[in-house]
Amino acid sequence: MENGESPRRTVLVTGGTGGIGAEICRSFAADGYDVAFTFRSRAQIAERLAGDLTDLGATVAYDSLDLTDPDATARWVGSATESFGGFDTIVHSAGPHIPMVHLSVVSPARFGAAVDAEAKAFFNLIFAALPELRRSSGSVVAVTTAATTRYPVRDGLSAGPKAAVESLIRGFAAEEGRFGVRFNCVGPGMLVDGMADRLISSGELDDHALDVAKADIPLRRFGTAIDIAEAVLFLASEKAGFITGQKLDVDGGYGV
Repeated sequence: MENGESPRRTVLVTGGTGGIGAEICRSFAADGYDVAFTFRSRAQIAERLAGDLTDLGATVAYDSLDLTDPDATARWVGSATESFGGFDTIVHSAGPHIPMVHLSVVSPARFGAAVDAEAKAFFNLIFAALPELRRSSGSVVAVTTAATTRYPVRDGLSAGPKAAVESLIRGFAAEEGRFGVRFNCVGPGMLVDGMADRLISSGELDDHALDVAKADIPLRRFGTAIDIAEAVLFLASEKAGFITGQKLDVDGGYGV
């Protein structure tokens, strides 16, 4: 590298076109990473995000991917590895829109689909990525939820499957630490963007529910996707080099 510049690092981000995922991509690009991200169907948003990341100096690749398909996931990881010459960080921020409903009205089939979209998708990703993560002594951060620390009623369809992801994070951390690979989680609380924004827009969280939620937060406000991105960037960085198997809730104190 000229002028003593450090070699470029590469991050793989799933769910890059979501409110949280997009801010994660921007934060890593601004910190000097090249970025490969996935999306499901919002191609125009993906294209605009790629432009933003390129403006920040990153080399960018983006692809539509169904993470519940293990073969397609393995092909994507292999393609990104070849295109960028490897990677050292994965951020899993993909996840479907989950309505707030009581568990009593969730059918077994619906719950199974949620488990597939959350836990199976995460496992498929890590299974495919482990060889490169071991080679690079890399880092994985999964974006889960603060609801696995303090349960809000009607959030079980989200919290249950995400709890499985958190358990996998601890399992992988215990088993892969001998290769220098770290695994951690960030648990978002109520945000003004991302999933919470969709719940508010859909009317699933009305003004009364929002007032109650805010009263349960010691800081008396909701967070932002940038708050989550900053926590993810920290856990992925060498500043957190002795942290693994942990979950950092970014929730304004909701879980206290």
